Amino acid sequence: MDFAPNVLGDPPARRRPPPGQAAARTRQEEHVPISPRRSLVLAALLTVAAGSAVPATAAQADRAIQAVQPDRGCTGPIKTATIMTVEPCDGMDRVLTKAAAVVPRPGQLAWQQRPVTAFTHFGMNTFTDREWGSGAEKESTFAPSAVDTDQWMRSLKAAGVTQVMLTAKHHDGFVLYPTRYTNHSVVASPWWVSPGCTGADAARQAAQASRTQDPSAFWQARDAGCANPRGDILRDYVDSARKAGLKVGVYLSPADGAELPASFFADEVKRVEAKVAAGQPLSIEEQATYDDRAGAPQGQGRYGTGSAVKQRTIPTLVPDDDRAAALAAGKLPRFSVTEDDYNTYYLNQLYELFTQYGPIDELWLDGANPWRDNGISENYDFTTWFSMIHALSPDTVTFAGPAGVRWVGNESGQARTTEWSPLPMSGDPNTAHNEELFLGGATATDLGSRQVLADPSVRYLQWAPAESDVSIRPGWFFHPDEQPKTAAQLVDLYRRTVGRNSSLLLNVPPGPDGELAPADVAALAAFGKSVAATQVDLAQPRPGDKAVAAVTDGSLATSWTPPHGALAGTLDVPLAKPATFDQLRLGEDITRGQHVEGATVQAEVNGTWQTLGTVTTIGYTRLLTLSAPVTTNHLRVVITQARATPYLSTFALYRTVPPAA
Repeated sequence: MDFAPNVLGDPPARRRPPPGQAAARTRQEEHVPISPRRSLVLAALLTVAAGSAVPATAAQADRAIQAVQPDRGCTGPIKTATIMTVEPCDGMDRVLTKAAAVVPRPGQLAWQQRPVTAFTHFGMNTFTDREWGSGAEKESTFAPSAVDTDQWMRSLKAAGVTQVMLTAKHHDGFVLYPTRYTNHSVVASPWWVSPGCTGADAARQAAQASRTQDPSAFWQARDAGCANPRGDILRDYVDSARKAGLKVGVYLSPADGAELPASFFADEVKRVEAKVAAGQPLSIEEQATYDDRAGAPQGQGRYGTGSAVKQRTIPTLVPDDDRAAALAAGKLPRFSVTEDDYNTYYLNQLYELFTQYGPIDELWLDGANPWRDNGISENYDFTTWFSMIHALSPDTVTFAGPAGVRWVGNESGQARTTEWSPLPMSGDPNTAHNEELFLGGATATDLGSRQVLADPSVRYLQWAPAESDVSIRPGWFFHPDEQPKTAAQLVDLYRRTVGRNSSLLLNVPPGPDGELAPADVAALAAFGKSVAATQVDLAQPRPGDKAVAAVTDGSLATSWTPPHGALAGTLDVPLAKPATFDQLRLGEDITRGQHVEGATVQAEVNGTWQTLGTVTTIGYTRLLTLSAPVTTNHLRVVITQARATPYLSTFALYRTVPPAA
């Protein structure tokens, strides 16, 4: 099975700012062409076929998300799909009809029904007090006294979080689980061995001696004795999450400082030392290199080397690999790929994650290629990565992947006031990090309006809901001199993200003691209590009012729509008794698409109709916060403009309960 190559380049690099650094500095454009030379041949049974049509039903689409609905002749019927093409012969009316027919697959729908995910940045940077690591840090630096993942989950669940996501590998390349493919992991750290035990010393010394030649040396010594039963951070994390009833996501950074060639690192040290001597300021990456200038990258030097592209097998077995029997018996799938060394390394780690720690509900990867401007970059093979992810775990939603989720465009927790999920794209979302394909880029103010849909460069339409990432602290990793946001600030972030048709990805970093700080825990608890207490629906329909009952019953499956399939109309909402509220919630039945382009909510107060608020998009959730409480027993929702027949599924009235101080 051959897949089209990515010729569109990599997306902007994701940069985490150091403490006090402006958020505007967190992104930098990086464009690195990917050579048209790779294909993925699956020796396992695949559920998709390149070029086949996306099925009309969302359930079928979930099993074939990488297929695209082709349009034959620009005249045939338009069926609902998660991804579809836009043809040169399509007129604007047809493009608009197609956009209205783009719907989420079930995995995306389930993801959108989990409005708050917690990000957990924990790793080498936690112990160096930095935001960016060099990859030259010794594994001995990672030495927590304890790691209480149960405490993490209790605290996060109290905040109303329904999914959690761990940085299994950040840009420095240190891995939080016992991977077979690099020695730069928890297995080589003091954390892996119980304190005071010397029974594994000989095996670990032998692993250290052979680590340069054998990336699996420490993995082979993992059971040599004295193993800490809590040594596998990722295993503890996913087990604690599932015990708490939370879904699980994993972040696996494509950028990997530990895999930089030693010669490149040495040249970087010289360059950075020259800048220091000249009194020039250093970037966050350069500072990490300078701090670790006496060391060297701790991996195998596979990143950006231009290594031979040749046929490989995923998983690539290592000596004494414990999966050999299962593979021989056909109990685990094999994949034949054509890759360079680094892409093979990354694919092998993806395979470990999905076959050992699944189910993984969200896979998060950015497109950072942070050393490009200094002369080295890696051609990430997103086409093959996405294909293998889907083959191993069709239900997983992948950040910036096909039929996945997308970055909102900033790291400050602010969604757009007009936030579309069905978006036009300039290329096939199966073949590139999707941030590169949005017209105007992922940070554009307008991603999905009629004006953008009319752009002649549009070639695809895709359901791509927004995810808004922000940290509870100024940095992404824990720093003892920083303080968390207040509960009131978190409530405001919730309104500006979840309330604008996005999810909230809230980072809460544990400290070196392996726990979430008390101040963070208190803010999370107060935030969660405030949101839960606020969202008690005060809209009680009159008995027998089926239209109002359909939008107040809490079900996405019931909705109100204007008569005769009209594109505009008014939902009259008489209440059984007066309600006093200062917040309204609207929502569309997004299983039918996102259609509303304009709506107004009005209330009858003392015999006079007053406009409470006007919105453009609604999507899955739209919150309107009023400047002062209103008391009424009669409201109406006026849909003023829509792309197709609107289906309003949610109408709720809330009275804000501020968080406790």
